[in-house]
Amino acid sequence: MFDNLLKPAAHQPRLPEDRIDATYKRERLKVFIGIFIGYAGYYLIRKNFSLATINLEAQGYSKADLGWALSAITISYGLSKFLMGNISDRSNARNFLTIGLVLSAITMIVMGTVPLATSSIVVIFVMLFLNGWFQGMGWPPCGRVMVHWYSTKERGTLMSIWNCAHNVGAGIMAPAAILGVEIFADWHAKLYFPGLLALIFALITYILVRDTPQSCGLPPIEAYKNDYPKDYSEKNEEELSARDIFFKYVFNNKMLWYIAFANAFVYFIRYGILDWSPTFLTHVKGFTESQVSFAYAYFEIAGIAGTIICGFVSDKIFKGRRAPATIIYMILILVAVFVYWKNPKGNIMIDNIALMAIGFLIYGPVMLIGVQALDLAPKKAAGTAAGLTGFFGNLIGGAILANIVMGYVVQYFDWDGGFLMLIVSCVLTIFFTALTWNKEKEILGLAKK
Repeated sequence: MFDNLLKPAAHQPRLPEDRIDATYKRERLKVFIGIFIGYAGYYLIRKNFSLATINLEAQGYSKADLGWALSAITISYGLSKFLMGNISDRSNARNFLTIGLVLSAITMIVMGTVPLATSSIVVIFVMLFLNGWFQGMGWPPCGRVMVHWYSTKERGTLMSIWNCAHNVGAGIMAPAAILGVEIFADWHAKLYFPGLLALIFALITYILVRDTPQSCGLPPIEAYKNDYPKDYSEKNEEELSARDIFFKYVFNNKMLWYIAFANAFVYFIRYGILDWSPTFLTHVKGFTESQVSFAYAYFEIAGIAGTIICGFVSDKIFKGRRAPATIIYMILILVAVFVYWKNPKGNIMIDNIALMAIGFLIYGPVMLIGVQALDLAPKKAAGTAAGLTGFFGNLIGGAILANIVMGYVVQYFDWDGGFLMLIVSCVLTIFFTALTWNKEKEILGLAKK
């Protein structure tokens, strides 16, 4: 039964030619809205546990206990995005995306309503690990939808807009949690109320999303847009086995490994700046708690515009190539990080501008590397390809480098050591991205003969 639920949607008989254009436009808009709302729903319940940590501290849990528990989400999310990405490549994206969101929502509802779920730090760790695992079911099916419904040369712009779903979901999360507490007069509502809202998001997602154009009686996107990659053939529309996806198209694809390493360094820069900025700004730059909060917000808000512009540039200026836009952004990030590091204490405006610049720029490469993973693998292996880069980004770049290694380096070599790591990471990101430069041109048929 479960296999049938996840099985890719069957191809339907082709619609008459006079209905294809109107149907394609309508369905493309619906699926885009569907995956935007669905992914925003995932972010409603990605970090809401953090809001409840102060209440759990009051019940006797230490900061160390809660920090250890919180690491469960990052660890399981990184693993799941890769492993569940492979399953999503062989599944109906509509069902896969919805099921993951429903399971994640149920996990948070259980944590907020069942006392046993927060009875010990071990149980909390397990529950958050489960939530992180279900969270990993969000990105891959959205990637599958993108590669089936949008062609290569328009994908950067559309994915940059879709990527803002996480800003929307994360932005709604805190007000929703506060509203839940006001309605139910119970701090546990921080956990279960966003979960209840996520179930509504899941229903909307299921209503709007469709698996592939062929499941709606439409031709492949390459035919509809007359945008064929150089190596395209009808075999690209055939579902692949797990073995072929892993060993033929992902593990043996050195281009994917290059951008996976690049992604690890990009995520290290992202979280190395974001997670440590409150401490750095307070202890080194002399910011007040209020000033830190505003600086943190500037970083995130600036990322929305930067992401959309980056996607547009990669599509319209570089004709679907991702490497040039990523490299330009990383060079500018290097400059902004240096200014943020060396700006003397007291120049609060310069620090805020530097942070805004980093936020504006960093989310572009974060998004584009995911898009590039979709471009560099067959579309039936898109989830696994993106999952590999996500695994390197979240687990190696985020959990290991940004959290663990950065903490030790700052402790023993002060902030100069930490910022040198960030500068070197900018250079390494540029290096690994540059290795894909010629391959991208070849895939898009832009290489000189």
